[in-house]
Amino acid sequence: MISQKPPFTRSQTANLILYFVLAAIVVAGLFYAPELFAQDGGEAAAAADESKKTLFDKIVDSGAFAVVLIACSVAVLTLAIFNFMQLSKSKFCPDDLKAALLDHMQNCRVRSAIDVAAGSPTYLGRMMAHSLPSVDATQAETLGREDVEDQMAEFTIRENRGHMTWIGYFSVIAQVAPMIGLLGTVVGMMGAFDKLSGSGGAQADQLAGDISLAMITTAGGLIVAIPSIFGFFFFRNRLNKLVADCHESGAQMMDASIAAVNAENMMAKVPEGLAEG
Repeated sequence: MISQKPPFTRSQTANLILYFVLAAIVVAGLFYAPELFAQDGGEAAAAADESKKTLFDKIVDSGAFAVVLIACSVAVLTLAIFNFMQLSKSKFCPDDLKAALLDHMQNCRVRSAIDVAAGSPTYLGRMMAHSLPSVDATQAETLGREDVEDQMAEFTIRENRGHMTWIGYFSVIAQVAPMIGLLGTVVGMMGAFDKLSGSGGAQADQLAGDISLAMITTAGGLIVAIPSIFGFFFFRNRLNKLVADCHESGAQMMDASIAAVNAENMMAKVPEGLAEG
């Protein structure tokens, strides 16, 4: 049995940390750059009206809810970068590896194909290194294709679990972020009603802060959740396509070997008059 690659290597851990730092820098710049530019503007910027604040400024002003929503946005961006780097053709089904394996299988060099596959860290390489030992030369017509396909399916189930775990975090954030926004809405409305009950009829400007908190946190939660939903379906479909390409390549390799082994028998079955020309 070919040894399998660990589901999460040290290099992947280091890359994930790097992506997190980069995402944190990007999000921090997105939220705080306008404030820094405003400080450079001097007294004119300091005198700007509150109504001119951007949505990002208002989210930042929402306090503890802003911290959680910003953390969620950093997590979404980190996951997006990480999955973009992990779910690439070069890491799943590179053309050069596919061509090399297909050449060996067309010439019935199964052992050589296994050696080449075992030396590749890609999805296709590890899948074929796991599956090709099940080729059965005693079954000339099929070469044990059914067993090979079973091994490919077994590898896919085990391997995809790790990828789907990271893609699934998009779904978690997509559900959590609106709940955080809703909590902020409830807190803001509670504050507004407390002021109404305490004063017996508060002015609109006294309620504006709490109502603004209620609306802004809801908007912030949706801003984080919508890209998360898109990310979940995008990367899930991307994974499915890459895996399908690997399985299609494996099927082509088996077809090539079976055709090579049974070439003479297949030609013998062609009806008279069609083999020529």
